Amino acid sequence: MSVSAPEDIRPSTSNGDQSNRDTNTPATSTSASTTALPPPQPPPQQQQQQQPSSSTTTTDNNNNNQTSQQPQEKKEKIIPRDVRLLHLIFATHAVHNYQDHVPLQLMDFAHRYTKSVLKDALVYNDHSKPINANTNLNSNTNATVNTDDIRLAIAARSNYQFKPVPPKELLLELAQERNSRPLPPVIPRWGLNLPPEKYCLTAKDWDSIYDEPDEDNNQSSQQKNKKLKTK
Repeated sequence: MSVSAPEDIRPSTSNGDQSNRDTNTPATSTSASTTALPPPQPPPQQQQQQQPSSSTTTTDNNNNNQTSQQPQEKKEKIIPRDVRLLHLIFATHAVHNYQDHVPLQLMDFAHRYTKSVLKDALVYNDHSKPINANTNLNSNTNATVNTDDIRLAIAARSNYQFKPVPPKELLLELAQERNSRPLPPVIPRWGLNLPPEKYCLTAKDWDSIYDEPDEDNNQSSQQKNKKLKTK
């Protein structure tokens, strides 16, 4: 018996199946159209541009804070120790309203005064040394300033540089002596009682040439009179 080879069995696509597929495709499109679409997103370039702008603002704020803090720190560091001590001295004496250059002027005065006092002390120290034959007069290797030299320099300078204040007891004696004298009596007059004319502002504060002749004119007139007498 001869057996024939089996033929290839393939699924046959009928017209009914194709019609079903065609009818299913519109359903998917309608379902997709009914669903809500997501909002449009900006392109990646715009997002990258927005991020640097926010970062630049933060960096600018940080830089401004740093620059504002740096001058304050510098101002605190610039103030020297002597100026701070002068501020404390002013505060102890209840002096709060003064200009900024006042402590600098006081520092300048203190520097010049101490420099001049030390120079005078060196001169006094040189004169107080015993002179030996072996030592040179121009050598300043052994120049050591003592407290006595500084005291002498301060005392010598205070006599002509600073006016000494008289003691309080002397001022009290002078005031008591002056107050012991009675005041002149007040003479009743018409109108306002004014002091003598020389003490008033209306007094004459100028002199005329013709009021009091000069000595030269007197001598010349006397010589003329002598000549006339001799003739």
